[in-house]
Amino acid sequence: MSLLENALERGEFGVTAEMAPPKGCDFSEQLESAALLSGKVHAVNVTDMQSACLKASSLGLCIKLKEAGVEPILQVTGRDRSRMGILGDLLSAAAFGIDTMLALTGDHPMVGDCSQSKPVYDLDSVGILRMLSTVEATGKDCGGNDLQGPTPRFYKGAAVTPVYEPIQLQINKLRQKVDAGAKYIQTQGIFDLESLKRFMDLVDKAGIHCHIMAGVIPLKGAGMAKFMNENVPGIAVPQAMIDRLAAAAAEGKEKGVKGLPMQLGIEMAAEFIAQLRDAKLCDGVHIMAIGAEQNVPTILKKAGISIA
Repeated sequence: MSLLENALERGEFGVTAEMAPPKGCDFSEQLESAALLSGKVHAVNVTDMQSACLKASSLGLCIKLKEAGVEPILQVTGRDRSRMGILGDLLSAAAFGIDTMLALTGDHPMVGDCSQSKPVYDLDSVGILRMLSTVEATGKDCGGNDLQGPTPRFYKGAAVTPVYEPIQLQINKLRQKVDAGAKYIQTQGIFDLESLKRFMDLVDKAGIHCHIMAGVIPLKGAGMAKFMNENVPGIAVPQAMIDRLAAAAAEGKEKGVKGLPMQLGIEMAAEFIAQLRDAKLCDGVHIMAIGAEQNVPTILKKAGISIA
């Protein structure tokens, strides 16, 4: 059974992190971060060419993480592969003992760094989940043909954006994902309890039952926060946080001390995670450190979070 599944189904506070494969074939930096995360998180998402930018495959790094003793979550987008290609990757993942996945539709190539690449979108996130659920239930592939040997089983996940207008579209899509087989949900980065509470109330009123993990993005500075507010759909960093980060930068400049905004971002992330746990608003957190995965253990320690 997936470590994440075991934790969430037992009512434990789930903790996942995230990392991107390299734009190349040297995984040493990612494996160094993985060593720091081992025993600190239940699993690590491996992004699938996030923001439509070319990287090594999610499957490749997932295999390396599994070999290193860190439980990976295989992210699968519908952007670059047909249903045959997607299912082939999932079967290969199962052969290496990878048993947790997260389905995404994927950003269009036109927004990425290989804009001439042609998108596939044979299946969106719901279609990927539905196909995999059918394979698991029938032991047959996407063409209705019998699989050889045991049928793989995955702990299936998806994503949702709690800060969105009209929010009912996200609630409706969430219902479709859960109906298609998603058992856990990771949210886009969220920065205040009230926004998450409003979303969770709507999920409850809609009668949707699944494990929801709040996305947490440790901020590195005011510039990062402003950029995300302006360019990343579903992100809403409160102005008060931006002002605190700007003040930390000014203090650091005055005192000749580097890194104060990042340290403040770590503190704010830890405080927020502790609040989420204590308020019991969600079933866990998904920490997206965006290239600073080495900070995740510190954040969890400051938040008083440890996994069993």
